[in-house]
Amino acid sequence: MNGYVADPARLGETRLSDGRLLGWAEWGPEDGVPVLLCPGAATSRWLGFGAGVVERQGVRLISVDRPGLGASTPHPGRTFADFAGDIRQLLAPRGPGRVPVVGNSQGAPFALACAAAGIASALAVVSGADEIAAPEFATVLPAELRDLVERTAADPAGAEQFFAGFTAEAMWNMVMGQSPECDLTVYREPRFADAYRRALAEAFAGGAAAGYARDTVLAMGRWPFRPSEITVPVDIWYGERDTSHSPDNGAFLAGRIPGAERHLVPDTGGALLWTHAAPVLASLLRKAGAG
Repeated sequence: MNGYVADPARLGETRLSDGRLLGWAEWGPEDGVPVLLCPGAATSRWLGFGAGVVERQGVRLISVDRPGLGASTPHPGRTFADFAGDIRQLLAPRGPGRVPVVGNSQGAPFALACAAAGIASALAVVSGADEIAAPEFATVLPAELRDLVERTAADPAGAEQFFAGFTAEAMWNMVMGQSPECDLTVYREPRFADAYRRALAEAFAGGAAAGYARDTVLAMGRWPFRPSEITVPVDIWYGERDTSHSPDNGAFLAGRIPGAERHLVPDTGGALLWTHAAPVLASLLRKAGAG
């Protein structure tokens, strides 16, 4: 174990009412405060965060494979609301009611959907994929990304087919090629690199079409929920050197959520979830009334 990641303490699968399986992993004490993690793009339940931190803060971290990723059964055509419904079923036997939620990278809009659905008691968006299809960002996106957004809006099925061509190796190379040196210090650390690559391999085991492609079409389109209607406490965390997740490091997003607190961390990039796990969790637990 290092300061970034540790192997899961527990792995499991929950059978949903329609027969599908939802894979999950847990870290920290079984009797700890449940905190749900919606992980980043194309990473399976295997990649958590806060090695040692979750134990010290008494957190039972629960990471979930979205449908079609890792151990979770594909669910073609699924929506954000479908995912929130899956999470509601997952949490029901654990009996915690609403739980604190963390959304990282492409997992952020799914975490926001859970908050909009009344599942979250508090929310931390960490290096979150922003709503880049919002018209406010139309003139500031790089040309290649703007083309993808427009392509997704015009032909969602065609875009999903395009994203289905991605592989675990392509995702790894993209992250490594687009990340600043402060992030690469984390990603190249041997134990983190092994965990990250394993999570990518597991997520893509059924092919990108099973899960990643659908995730990406949903995240790149207009969100069907309104951030302005989220009523729970929300932290918005971005690294100052993060240039890939939000055109304005979450300033517009924070302004759309009543009472949201934005944290812009200097000398840090998109690896913020792993480099600043302790303050992220401490603030989240405090705002959820559990810290």
